[in-house]
Amino acid sequence: MFVQKWTEELAKYARERCFAPSRLILAAALIVCLLAGALPVRASQATSLPRIGYLTLESAAAHAPYAAGFRKGLRDHGYTEGQNIAIEWRYAANDRSRVPGLVAELVHLRVDVLVADGSQVALVAKRATNTIPIVVPTSVDPVAAGLVASLARPGGNVTGFALMSPELVGKRLALLKEVAPSTRRVAVLLNPDNPGCENQLTAARAAAPALEVELYPLSVRQVDEIDTGLSALIGRVDSLLVTDDVLLDTFRAQIGRAAARGRMTSICGYPLPGDSGCVIMYGPDLVDLFPRAARLVDRILKGARPADLPIEQPAKFQLVINAKAAKMIGRAIPQSVLIRADEVIK
Repeated sequence: MFVQKWTEELAKYARERCFAPSRLILAAALIVCLLAGALPVRASQATSLPRIGYLTLESAAAHAPYAAGFRKGLRDHGYTEGQNIAIEWRYAANDRSRVPGLVAELVHLRVDVLVADGSQVALVAKRATNTIPIVVPTSVDPVAAGLVASLARPGGNVTGFALMSPELVGKRLALLKEVAPSTRRVAVLLNPDNPGCENQLTAARAAAPALEVELYPLSVRQVDEIDTGLSALIGRVDSLLVTDDVLLDTFRAQIGRAAARGRMTSICGYPLPGDSGCVIMYGPDLVDLFPRAARLVDRILKGARPADLPIEQPAKFQLVINAKAAKMIGRAIPQSVLIRADEVIK
């Protein structure tokens, strides 16, 4: 309709000015070509937005604070979802068996960058593609997991953040002993399929003698092993150290209830939103890492290579005391710890 209208107007103008028919045809053809060429350009612009693939093992509801942080980071760098950038969101809803299929979907879509939350998700992504850049907002130990060659020079197509979990284990054990001075035997809950958990156990063993505690490692690969394993330790251990791992973090509330039944004082890693069941939580502020992950995405979209982007470390740490969980097991939190806490859950 648009081209026809312009052709009719051109014909009328030519009759009024007595233009030669050949010149009229030439002008009309030129207009048609220009208009026809403009339309594909607009269509191309509509479909050429940079596209991010985003995958987490968590559910959409559980991951909402982190997704919000990632969106904020994108906005801080000039991106608005749906306007100048597209995001393909995928959630495995705590079902690890879904991760390979969801990764395959994002690879098939040929996303420009793939954000893979957690070492286990990132490993599946790395096996699926060696060309799409991968940003990992949270990884316990990316070197031990085989994601990168080194922190300073990742190599390959992966970059992101290391949570410094092994380095923090000694501090966590010391906090546990400060809150529960009578602690002598500590269960260490870990996922043996996660190399980062084994590194945390090694660090705990190095710190234990000075704190005069004995460690009881407890391996958990499946959710249904949590209650069974902790129930078997009731009466044998005083406290519980939960290593940083996606599976264990997802089911912290269940772990907290099981520990409470055995009157164990529990300490978990990085604080999670809400009442997660652990008496003590100490570690990086995870929400802070996701805007920073958006900055890495921005750099990659502007031409940087993941191989050249060093693995970064957390900048903010939090100590959270769950006074509610402490009360359930009859544990009084020392004032010296409460005044240092960033948050107290009552």
